Amino acid sequence: MSESSSSGVYRSTFAVPGMDCPSEERIIRMALDAVPEVRGLRFDLGNRRLEVRHVGAAEAVLARLEPLGFGVRLDGSVEAESEPETAPSDPAAESRVLKQLLAINAAMFVVELVLGLVAQSTGLIADALDMFADAAVYGLSLYAVGRAVAAQRRAARVSGWLQMLLALGALSEVARRVIMGSEPVEALMIGVALVALVANVSCVALLAKHREGGVHLKASWIFSTNDALANLGVVLAGLLVAATGEAWPDLVVGTAVGGLVFWGAVRILRLR
Repeated sequence: MSESSSSGVYRSTFAVPGMDCPSEERIIRMALDAVPEVRGLRFDLGNRRLEVRHVGAAEAVLARLEPLGFGVRLDGSVEAESEPETAPSDPAAESRVLKQLLAINAAMFVVELVLGLVAQSTGLIADALDMFADAAVYGLSLYAVGRAVAAQRRAARVSGWLQMLLALGALSEVARRVIMGSEPVEALMIGVALVALVANVSCVALLAKHREGGVHLKASWIFSTNDALANLGVVLAGLLVAATGEAWPDLVVGTAVGGLVFWGAVRILRLR
């Protein structure tokens, strides 16, 4: 159903196929913060849908979302009869959890990066960048509290450029090892990936009681479970390296994860 008036308040539902983690939620929030007609957002990452309460035509919201590259489409709009009730939250508790998540991911970024270089594993190096991307999301969430939208955008752009440079570095390392050859240390590869898996499971445990609360923490819970699956992918690559005596499983994982981190940076930098 389309809006019949340009001055009423409407509830529009958008399908967002490319949205499944808190970094993407943060990008969408920042893109719509600058739209004065927007009155509220509700994210459903599990079903990759977004509900927006806004004044006027939904096309103004769609015009902000389309350049982000998430494949957004408008499913429909209905007139909103009343403002939704805001669920109670505990900002202090959420802030504590975000700080713990930031500390875990920042520490694992350093550990995986150093040991990935020692193990000659592009999979571990790329997974370290994934940890960095997570840490950046949590850091931006903490930085955004009480700050203007312009300041949040500047911080996001700095994070996006840094993330892109690191991703390019990881992909360059994959290319170098394809040309020059590498001998991944499968035992170290598997051991570090298992430690990273424990770290992500710890993040899931920290977020478990918040996953039905604030949308950002709910999104982070989904994100951490996905990261745990990525860690299992690195473990599998290590097992294949051990079984075949070849480096290609590690190079495949390194390319895939590095590419995902690079694409995440591109989306951040598309913010207007």
